[in-house]
Amino acid sequence: MPARHRSALLAALWLLTAAVPALADDIMLPREPQIGPRPFYLVDKMKDGPLKQQLSQCTGPFRKTDFSIGHRGAALEFPEHTKESYVAAARMGAGIIECDVTFTKDRELVCRHSQCDLHTTTNILTVPELAAKCSQGFSPADPATGKKASAKCCTSDITLAEFRRLTAKMDGFNPDAKTPEEYQNGTPRWRTDLYANSGTLMTHDESIALIKSLGAKFTPELKAPEVPMPFDGDYSQEKYASQMLDAYKKAGIAPGDVFAQSFNLADVLYWVKTEPAFGAQAVYLEDRYEKQGLDPNKPDTWKPSMAELKAQGVAILGPPIWTMLTLNDKREIVPSEYAKAAKAAGLDLIGWSLERDGPLHKGGGFYHKSIKSVVDRDGDTLTVLDVLAKQVGVRGMFSDWPATTTFYASCTGMK
Repeated sequence: MPARHRSALLAALWLLTAAVPALADDIMLPREPQIGPRPFYLVDKMKDGPLKQQLSQCTGPFRKTDFSIGHRGAALEFPEHTKESYVAAARMGAGIIECDVTFTKDRELVCRHSQCDLHTTTNILTVPELAAKCSQGFSPADPATGKKASAKCCTSDITLAEFRRLTAKMDGFNPDAKTPEEYQNGTPRWRTDLYANSGTLMTHDESIALIKSLGAKFTPELKAPEVPMPFDGDYSQEKYASQMLDAYKKAGIAPGDVFAQSFNLADVLYWVKTEPAFGAQAVYLEDRYEKQGLDPNKPDTWKPSMAELKAQGVAILGPPIWTMLTLNDKREIVPSEYAKAAKAAGLDLIGWSLERDGPLHKGGGFYHKSIKSVVDRDGDTLTVLDVLAKQVGVRGMFSDWPATTTFYASCTGMK
């Protein structure tokens, strides 16, 4: 190769490297988010109308956006709360990525959706010396009595060093299993094990370093303990809540880049009081539909009121999709009274979780239950998202497949 050509090539390579810098562990991100075929599949499956026409003409450019929040990473196809899932979410343009935070036996923080989900999200039952430490060991199904297989393995059953020995898998279990191996083979048919052979578990600190290196923001959720608190003598709920935020301060993360979450209102109010810089955008995850029988169209079924939440210092409310939507007399999807009251009180809304109900040809499940009668195709995912974005006015959406929310935000001009 002539010297002048070699110099030009080297210069071009240098510019490419400068534009897309190497990240931690040499993880490279594409110049713009890679959304793949799924958003276009969803557009193809939409009902005919102006929204379908608008989205069908959108071919990019696509951009990273805080509207797109990686729910446990990219959990539709990657084991949740793993390095692989977080990287996939970032590559799809998620501007914010979630680590659900819980603690080990030695009080170290790790990323797991539940303190006691190791039996469904990892290989712990097939690691005999660790399975022996589970709160409840594997119990096989018994067809004669109708008994289903069961187990219960918690992060608080094992130390951080033992946690690191595990491998993540897609969340699921086989209730008819006779062996631990069979029990762990229970991935829902509409998910996949294609990318689940080597899921890398993450500590909370590791998630902070990784997500920072990926150029995304953080939304850690303080998970409800499934052991009595204080744990192990003096590990109180307040120490646990403080420990989570201390990790971001230690890592030099600006409070404005952290959206701390909890289903426990007391946690949020504790942050508002003790860590006002972080508490200013802490997210109260709606739990009253379970505890109070919340009806999103009957204000007397949710207490405290939206105005009372705002007065206590709550700035952001995080409800499930179904609570924010209802049907009008024309059977059109519109904002619920709950959603309108939240906005009227000055609360921001972040919704959860898109792409989690699986195929929608039968109306969906929990996340679409308030509008189930008008949902009949996968393309309704984008119809629902459009109402949430334009009529409800959510500031961001959790999604198990962030490419979908990235696509929508890029195509509609959302931030």
